[in-house]
Amino acid sequence: MISSPKIGLLACRVFEDEIAQYGEGLSHIMEIRFLEVGLHDRPDNLRKEIQAEIDRFDECDSIDVVVLAYALCGLGTSGLRAGRHPLVIPRGHDCITVFMGGKEKFACQQSACPDSYYYTPGWMKAGRCPGPGRLESLREEFSQKFDPDDVDFLLESEKANWAQYGRAVYLDLGTPGAGEYAAEAGKAAASLGWKFERIAGDPSLLRDLLSGWWDAERFQIILPGGRLEHAPDERIFRSAEGPQSLGLADPCAPAQGCEAACSPLREERDRAPHNPPIFPFSPEDRNDSGGVMK
Repeated sequence: MISSPKIGLLACRVFEDEIAQYGEGLSHIMEIRFLEVGLHDRPDNLRKEIQAEIDRFDECDSIDVVVLAYALCGLGTSGLRAGRHPLVIPRGHDCITVFMGGKEKFACQQSACPDSYYYTPGWMKAGRCPGPGRLESLREEFSQKFDPDDVDFLLESEKANWAQYGRAVYLDLGTPGAGEYAAEAGKAAASLGWKFERIAGDPSLLRDLLSGWWDAERFQIILPGGRLEHAPDERIFRSAEGPQSLGLADPCAPAQGCEAACSPLREERDRAPHNPPIFPFSPEDRNDSGGVMK
């Protein structure tokens, strides 16, 4: 039987409800740390805070891997470095990819309806979605910093940014209170003169992220000492340094045979979906100092 990797989970709070639902009962998740949604406003700060938490996980002997419930996030995750533990992150430009179940599904939706703005419980609780509530919170925030004329100008600028959208979409992943959140999103859409749709999200990518079913097509794995980089192609992420400098193959580089290695593991998952998830390399391959043994 394949054993589950012991996970230290570092997540954006936008996923809080979904992680509570789809991570329930996963005893191999040893610790969950959430970071605030507002860090996305400044990608450099987001990167700094995530890296600080990764570094703090280096002190944990109880985990095998650090899992990031993030995406590229405006390049906020590009440049992160794995320390003692490997890193795993889903391939996606932003969190909507995770809510939709994959980058291909998100791309298809965007191609069909490029003027869509997506509402989820986490973004709505953070007050980040277009609508009257967002304007009220911004007015309160700006009023503490600027003169009234400047406040009005900034609010008009914010509304101008919304002009590129014409469709509000509530992504429903079946979390508690979905009906109330969808109704709130519908009211926001009506106030803006937008169309509104409530569509089913797909929890499969998040569920596999939490469970440890990490194939190279959907996830990037960074070995200890490696660095996560933006890849300017459909992969979105790539690994730098780490494995190559150690003379090892990058487990997430398809050209080096990862797909062949992952296929039988995925087949085993499909035959026995309730078995413990896969880990693409053994934690025993890591030496006591946090490096990877040759």
